[in-house]
Amino acid sequence: MTDSTLIRWIDGQGPTEISGGTTWGMPFVRGLVPGTEALTVSDATGTPIPSQAWPLATWPDGSLKWAGIALAATDAPSKTYHVTADGGTTTAAGQPPSDAASVTVTEGAGTLTVHTGLLTMVLNRSGSTLFSSLVRDGREVAGDAKLVSLLQDGVPEGAGTLGRHAFTGEVTAVVLEQSGPVRAVVRLEGTHRPDEPESGRREWLPFVVRFYFYAGARSVRMVHSFVWDGDADRDFLAGLGVRFTVPLEDDPHNRHIRIAGADGGFLTEAVRGLTGLRRDPGTEVREAQVAGRPTPPLDTWNPEVSARLHLIPTWGDYTLSQLSADGFELRKRTAAGHGWVGISGGTRSAGFCSLSDSQGGLGVGIKDFWQSHPGQLDIRGAATGEATLTAWLYSPEAQPMDLRFYHDGLGQDTFAEQLEGLEITYEDYEPGFGNPRGIARTHELTLFAYEATPSTEGLAADAASASTPALLQATPEYLHSVGVFGDWMPVDRSTPARARLEDRLDFLFNFYAGQVEQRRWYGFWNYGDVMHTYDFDRHVWRYDIGGYAWDNSELSPDLWLWYSYLRSGRADIFRFAEAMTRHTGEVDVYHLGPWKGLGSRHNVQHWGCSAKQLRISTPAYRRFYYYLTADERTGDLLTELVDSDQNFLGLDPVRKVRPDAATYRPDRGALGVGLGTDWGSLAATWLTDWERTGNPRSRDRLLGTMADIGALKYGFLTGEALYDLDKGRFDTGREQMSVSHLSAVFGLVEICSELVDLVDDPEFERAWLQYCRLFLATKEEQVEAVGQPLEGIYLTQAHSRLTAYAAARLQDRDLAARAWESFAEGGEHLNHESAFTLRKIEPPHVLLPADEAATVSTNDTAQFGLAVIQNLALVGDHLD
Repeated sequence: MTDSTLIRWIDGQGPTEISGGTTWGMPFVRGLVPGTEALTVSDATGTPIPSQAWPLATWPDGSLKWAGIALAATDAPSKTYHVTADGGTTTAAGQPPSDAASVTVTEGAGTLTVHTGLLTMVLNRSGSTLFSSLVRDGREVAGDAKLVSLLQDGVPEGAGTLGRHAFTGEVTAVVLEQSGPVRAVVRLEGTHRPDEPESGRREWLPFVVRFYFYAGARSVRMVHSFVWDGDADRDFLAGLGVRFTVPLEDDPHNRHIRIAGADGGFLTEAVRGLTGLRRDPGTEVREAQVAGRPTPPLDTWNPEVSARLHLIPTWGDYTLSQLSADGFELRKRTAAGHGWVGISGGTRSAGFCSLSDSQGGLGVGIKDFWQSHPGQLDIRGAATGEATLTAWLYSPEAQPMDLRFYHDGLGQDTFAEQLEGLEITYEDYEPGFGNPRGIARTHELTLFAYEATPSTEGLAADAASASTPALLQATPEYLHSVGVFGDWMPVDRSTPARARLEDRLDFLFNFYAGQVEQRRWYGFWNYGDVMHTYDFDRHVWRYDIGGYAWDNSELSPDLWLWYSYLRSGRADIFRFAEAMTRHTGEVDVYHLGPWKGLGSRHNVQHWGCSAKQLRISTPAYRRFYYYLTADERTGDLLTELVDSDQNFLGLDPVRKVRPDAATYRPDRGALGVGLGTDWGSLAATWLTDWERTGNPRSRDRLLGTMADIGALKYGFLTGEALYDLDKGRFDTGREQMSVSHLSAVFGLVEICSELVDLVDDPEFERAWLQYCRLFLATKEEQVEAVGQPLEGIYLTQAHSRLTAYAAARLQDRDLAARAWESFAEGGEHLNHESAFTLRKIEPPHVLLPADEAATVSTNDTAQFGLAVIQNLALVGDHLD
């Protein structure tokens, strides 16, 4: 690499401090970088700085394709950075820090101790604590960290209450995933066990927690994921949180509560307040307490106050509850058994609180706090020597989580009745399939260790960094130059036609971002998803109609957002795509049970549809986030899918409409695998695993099935091929012909685009080009090429990108003209048949029809976006 690569903060100038270090992922040109040991990071002045790098993926020739890169904590981050691959002689991957600035890990028989230089955390290898102590500069600021949950036995339909049962997370395994010198990662696994074992209640909610440590850090990142494994008809989650003990030594008037409200505001109080009293303790006393500094010696106070300190109440308990996206409440009380006093309220809390005295303390921030409501922050016992701070990820003050299916089945007991239901509500219902058991959820927290009570300005900066972590990324131009993620190009407004398309793409993103806010698409299980289709009569999205409600990746909005980010480098698009990736990879996919590795089709409930398919769980949607951020949790999700071809034995995705159902016996021979959504998902799985791990099974199945598709008489037009699960190969003798409008709109186009460039397989490329060329060809051209016209040709605009791809590869200007004609045909349909504009009417907010256009469903938006991107990239010269 002769020139260094510019790395910049996606939010602009960047943060003023990185309290806990930072990590990002970046790719390298094929064949150029042998390994991470060649990488060096420099700041804006060209000075090499401590870094740590590790491989995320390799090219087929073994050279480095993607690397994760970590930088240490710093109070003076550079505005930009540069990465070079010079083949240098560093002894570790990256530029190692000095011993004094390194993060180190000490492994004992029953403990694992991590030192960042400022902080020390001791983690037990088993038991009910995540960590037993967090120490800064020799003083313990937190300890006895636990996961806690509450199980309610039911939901009362009328008067009355039901009992709640407390559970505590029990750690069963601790794994050191990285050990420094810049970054260390510790993974904990376990389940929640009842606090009263004799109750007979089983353990539940398996979890994974990761702690991230960086050299020089004063904060620790915590990522918590759990899998719902309850019985939706009788188990109701009434609370889920992380609890810490906080030791306090100072007098109550020198103990400080800080809780973030909305728009950067903070509640700043002392456990025993000295302001507003009938008697004034003195200006210096009041100013010190408000600032969080130790108050002057007691004998310097106004004696009318100092002599009566015991008569001023101590407020030991504080709560902030955010039960919706639009409101939080703050209150406090002196102690248990006494009444609560309201403090104030607001709209959207940043989800941060701290408890400290002059010796130090703990701050906790929750990312996407109000967006993932209901959440809560509790401080208890602040007037005692050992307080607790609980960050509730699901508030115990909210309605218990009710995951029961939303209707009684409506008599749909047979496939025939279920297909009739599909005709009217578009819902693919089947008894027992609307089951949430196996879905998951991930939360990100940041733990701040303080040496004293920080200034409000410092706390506000910490709250902001926890809710919106700073992120380094390579530029769109560099990412494009490397040749990753197939055919796309950076934003280009060089001609009026290109500018119009870019404006249209901006409009589409801004429209959906606005709909998230206007429609309040927030909440514990919902945040990150969008709705599928609009109801013009009611002026609402079809939130209550079968298969029209939550989108669940239908027609690949995930890809639309990620390619939009790659092209633009925009932070707002990145965070929209990040939220969608977190949601669709966790909530819409099963992580245990018979459907593990499969995702649920769009529905009123994210898990409601009986179509459990690879097209929803496909790594094609997750790999962007993994490679761009090196996120280990997303890596877990990719690993879960490695053997997803096995799922065809347990659940045939076309079981209700299979024409050969009478003779189809997958346990006796080959499995029917669709060459569109099914094989596209499998190919993304195998490609990602091969890149990440070098797994020969994934490599051989990918390359083998590519060769088999090329050998089929009709290639991709065969529609479905018979797959030998043991050998990982297709039967190449099948001569049927079948196409579907869905085959190429769940990642197949993007994966094939990568594979054609990655693997030298002329017959596979020929088969793919045939499919791209013929899908929107005339009936006469189809008959001439394959002997019969193709049926099932829909989503014309979306498929214009297939024609564009063939035009670019074959250098065929007639095909290019047809691609733009098909693209424009789809655009005209959008403008005239499904047009509306946004107008707010108070109350409530509604959408009204209008003449000028905005797309109305994720189907249209995602495919318009992808079609524009592909056509800009592939036949851009034809624009003029």
